[in-house]
Amino acid sequence: MFFRHALLPFGWAQNVTVNIISGLISDIAVNTLPDGATYDIAVVATQAFVEMLEGGFCHVAEFHYLHHAPDGQEYDDIGEMAVRIAEAASITGIDLTLLPVFYAHAGFGRQVPALEQRRFVNSIASYERLYDRCAAVAAVGIAPHSLRAAMPDELLLLSELAGTKPVHIHIAEQIAEIEQCVALYGQRPVEYLLNHLPVDKNWCLIHATHTTAQERTDILALNAVIGLCPVTEANLGDGIFPARDFSGAWGIGSDSNICIGVRDELQMLEYSQRLHFHQRNVMAGDITRATATALYQKAIEGGDQAVGRKGGFVVGEAANIVGLIGDDPDSALASWVFASRNSQVPHVWARGNKVVSDGRHMLAEINQSRFDAVVRR
Repeated sequence: MFFRHALLPFGWAQNVTVNIISGLISDIAVNTLPDGATYDIAVVATQAFVEMLEGGFCHVAEFHYLHHAPDGQEYDDIGEMAVRIAEAASITGIDLTLLPVFYAHAGFGRQVPALEQRRFVNSIASYERLYDRCAAVAAVGIAPHSLRAAMPDELLLLSELAGTKPVHIHIAEQIAEIEQCVALYGQRPVEYLLNHLPVDKNWCLIHATHTTAQERTDILALNAVIGLCPVTEANLGDGIFPARDFSGAWGIGSDSNICIGVRDELQMLEYSQRLHFHQRNVMAGDITRATATALYQKAIEGGDQAVGRKGGFVVGEAANIVGLIGDDPDSALASWVFASRNSQVPHVWARGNKVVSDGRHMLAEINQSRFDAVVRR
């Protein structure tokens, strides 16, 4: 953060480009985009990254679904879509950890994917080729979509492929998922995952909304990080993760096309906890810390872990800085998170280069017209 002359580190996001792709673009049917329409994806990804940077996110762990042509056939370059996303990250300045999603089944019990899901689907063999291609253009991790979309044998192979890279998986997001998992495996999703996979500090459990106290204790013991998407979870009515009672690591991101912004996610997280626990300043932790400061610092630490970053101002890491105007860090953060009418941050430096000035990204105007043309098509 920038407060007159004080600097603090960056914010972190996950899974936002896919939200623009599967959200806004789905309104014009993503499965009918013409074969080879990778220019469109580049424009959409650029728009997402521009909005992320304007909203205070400087690093994205991209949960990347869209791999193939509309009929499910591979492009000549299996990583064509991933390359476009990496290029968009490069020109906008955002730090990227590319997480190619492994999606093979439409539901528990190896359900066959629908026709419109063909663009997402890979075998283990094709996924390994995709992963290698992604690794050639960006920092990478592994993203088995969920216990619904990846079966136990596939999950084991994917965890071996990951090694010490980040692993992100959607889990325990909705009540129906819990019930289906118990019916098939006799265990709840998080319980099953922790009992059957080598979960450790490299794993990020996305949502983990419906977890038991014992499951949260086990997640903490394994040093895994939870990826919270408070605005999405509220928008879909999925539920509230009891963050007050979890002392482990968590980061924030987005899993919908509702909005993009650090302020929105942190505000929703705190207010949802207040509604759930019937108290104020829930996430402050103790009375000596300002709530917004505690929220922001915790989100930075968990986000760093989720992307395998050392964190803070460390030699060799990217100089990613977001800037707010105020007399001191605590009051400026509090005003922005809880009182500002604008979720955008005034200034952002990505890898030491200023990319956002007075709330606007350097590419905002030129890419907006391109993006509008894609959406209208």
